[in-house]
Amino acid sequence: MSQLRSRFGKEADRSVQKYTSSLSYDRRLCREDIAGSIAHARMLAKQGIISDKDAELIIMALISIREEIEQGKFQFKDELEDIHMSIEARLVEKIGEAGQKLHTARSRNDQVALDVRLYVKRAIGETMEAVKKLQRSLIGLAEANTDTIMPGYTHLQQAQPVLLAHHLLAYFEMLQRDGQRFQDCLKRVDVMPLGSGALAGVPYPLDREAVAKELGFSRISRNSLDAVSDRDFIVEYQAAAATTMMHVSRLSEELIIWSSAEFGFIEIDDAYATSSSIMPQKKNPDVAELARGRTGRVYGNLLAMLTTLKGLPLAYNRDLQEDKEGLFQTVDTLLSTLEVFAGMVSTLKVKSHRMRAATEGGYLLATDLADYLVKKGLPFRKAHEAVAKLVQYAVGQGKDLKRLTLDEYHRFSPLFKEDVFQISVESSVAARDVPGGTAPRQVKTALAEAKRQLEQGG
Repeated sequence: MSQLRSRFGKEADRSVQKYTSSLSYDRRLCREDIAGSIAHARMLAKQGIISDKDAELIIMALISIREEIEQGKFQFKDELEDIHMSIEARLVEKIGEAGQKLHTARSRNDQVALDVRLYVKRAIGETMEAVKKLQRSLIGLAEANTDTIMPGYTHLQQAQPVLLAHHLLAYFEMLQRDGQRFQDCLKRVDVMPLGSGALAGVPYPLDREAVAKELGFSRISRNSLDAVSDRDFIVEYQAAAATTMMHVSRLSEELIIWSSAEFGFIEIDDAYATSSSIMPQKKNPDVAELARGRTGRVYGNLLAMLTTLKGLPLAYNRDLQEDKEGLFQTVDTLLSTLEVFAGMVSTLKVKSHRMRAATEGGYLLATDLADYLVKKGLPFRKAHEAVAKLVQYAVGQGKDLKRLTLDEYHRFSPLFKEDVFQISVESSVAARDVPGGTAPRQVKTALAEAKRQLEQGG
């Protein structure tokens, strides 16, 4: 009979064992679990709670178990319901009674809280590096296209010309905020809960600060009830991940649109596209589409975690076993998405001539015409009205703005002169020479600042 069922008169039903087991997914916490146990054993010996000899046996055996797991030699047994019991059982197998002393002054409640915090700390570091990698790809593509002009859009309707580099740097800024969110999340993950016991603390003279220092935590938890039941840091990570995936999904949508025959602004590298099972001419942007689709998966994991937590009384409840599977899936989804996007963005082929051609014709310079009239002394609202009527007339005539004559311009304002024909997409872009604008000088400054932020991590 399992040691944990010594309170009961019979073994758990096999269906219950299967239903309550988390070993299939929480085994990935093995690294964190062993690190926490080593630090705990060392502290127990330092405080005279167990002997130095027992601590040495425990630590050496745990290192050996870690090697077994890394080499694929560790035998995971279904009847041992989680990674914590699996490692402890193997420890006792290896060193006998000394292994049973490891759990002194510790509960699985504070043990699992520690493991998950260590995992999320590591995940945050990997996530921030992945975010930076995608940012570098965006900067590289922007630097290669500092002269490429494209239509800017609102409501997916042509609005004003912008530099492609300016457009790409908008995603850099989104990802910069994402990185800051993960960095901020780290502040609240960086709390060491071990020593909280099941819920009330433990009756042993622990040195919790020493354990925190060894494991790389900046501080210890202040309330044992909160420490074993807090999963806010998981909510925060998932919320930041959901926001990041939303940003990547927006980029996905644009890449999908831009790669269509109707736009033809870009071509996705063959390595990041797929073909059709029936239509041989197809080159499908499946990577971008999958990222757009998997965003919903990350949203779902966030909502699931919030729902799990919303009705829990203090302190630990088994519901909290549900904190890990969605977290792991979110981490995997986000990291793989950021990695594949960094590669895809860095290999994109920009069809600058198609982007430039899309700015010709139409009415993309209408705002510039209104600004022209303002500079001639007309109030902006009147200028806006005059150009709106001018555009309406041009549409009715089936003409774009550059095909209108000066006489036709004069129908809507006598302020139009020959110099109106000097307005172009180039002049429009150059005119937006304010901090944050799309003018080449401003974009060059923005690129330099983006690279500085990446290098300095700020």
